[in-house]
Amino acid sequence: MRLHTKAIAGVGALALLLTACSPATPAEKDSTDAPTEVATVTFRLWDEVAAPYYEESFEAFEAENPDINVEVELVPWAQYWEQLPLDISSGEMADIFWVNSSNFALYADNGNLINISEDLNPNHDEWQQSVVALYTRNGSLWGVPQLWDSIAMFYNVDMLDEAGIDPTTLTWAPGAGEEDTFLPALQQLTKDTNGNTADSADFDPENIATYGFNAQADLQAIYLNFLGSNGAEFQGDDDQFNFNTPEGIAAFQYIVDLINTHHVAPPTAETNTNGDFSRDLFIRGELALFQSGPYNLRNIADNTDVNWSLAPMVAGPEGRVGVVHGVAAVGNAQTENLDATLRVLEWLGSAEGQHPIAANGVAFPGVVEAQDAFVDYWAREGIDVSMFITAASGNTINAPRGAMVNAGIQEVVPHLLDMFLGNATVEDALQAAQDAGNTAME
Repeated sequence: MRLHTKAIAGVGALALLLTACSPATPAEKDSTDAPTEVATVTFRLWDEVAAPYYEESFEAFEAENPDINVEVELVPWAQYWEQLPLDISSGEMADIFWVNSSNFALYADNGNLINISEDLNPNHDEWQQSVVALYTRNGSLWGVPQLWDSIAMFYNVDMLDEAGIDPTTLTWAPGAGEEDTFLPALQQLTKDTNGNTADSADFDPENIATYGFNAQADLQAIYLNFLGSNGAEFQGDDDQFNFNTPEGIAAFQYIVDLINTHHVAPPTAETNTNGDFSRDLFIRGELALFQSGPYNLRNIADNTDVNWSLAPMVAGPEGRVGVVHGVAAVGNAQTENLDATLRVLEWLGSAEGQHPIAANGVAFPGVVEAQDAFVDYWAREGIDVSMFITAASGNTINAPRGAMVNAGIQEVVPHLLDMFLGNATVEDALQAAQDAGNTAME
């Protein structure tokens, strides 16, 4: 599961080597000076949009540290996690590399990562605490926060104004009970090709022109948030999957019913095979509400003529409970340039080091002081992104975690996809998914 930069993850068949421009060495500036030995530190990431701005950051670093050259390696997401263990075992891994919360723990436990708590200067700029918590394991921090995201609601202003719906007031309730204002709103926003709304007796579910909401098997944007807002969890304190509870069943049943019973969300046959299907509907003006993260800001802003804005995520019985995820830069414990690697990690954890990422609207930076630059960028674009900050500082549900969670998720997902298709009941699918996932993590 790609829990971050979903829309801007790197693409391409081969890893690309992007070398940050280095200032001339003292020997090149003045032939009478003794040459200075330059250490090379490699930095690997999967995001082709962020890569040029890291290069910009490292140019500034190299200007202040002419004895260190930083090389940026771009490895596409499709190859990233297959290549990482191979390069670690062979000793060819980059000195510093990106990880997400579901992948770092195994390498921390195996002694592959630099212990940030022990080896990095504790007197650094303030970091986003929700990301620090993600990468804290066994009492130590293992990564320097780089990017983070939370969840909010993109909405089509004209569609909601026409229906008289205020997106900030929407609440879902299990079984679409009396307190549910979300389903009735989605039924008004969903229309067939004849203009009939989904709450009309004449509504044709086989010919839908506009959908209400992006209910789908999306862990980060949809079902983690529904689980949390109904008092359920994805994993327990022991990192075992624990979503097969009455609260978890009710949350998943509500989402599945939006698709298969009420027909107010795109068909699972499309969204199971194309995670961006709903986003593209929103861009075309065929989806009213699109719950997602800041990782989709750039795609939407650059590709739609729709009059859109942002609102908080939909609330549930427990209020708004969303997931916060982040990417961290970790240090390779096998690096041959430890001192230089630590200096680059310190730069990556500074407001100055993260400024190019924030100031160009790529993502919320992990350094708190740099976040205003991201907010200001989108304010100039006419978009208020403050609700992402509000969501990150509110009640949250944990992102997937644990040394073997990837192996577990690989077993969970097929059962959930089958459930969303309507090929298995929610109760049976969740039981099978939880059992298979926990067995895989043993």
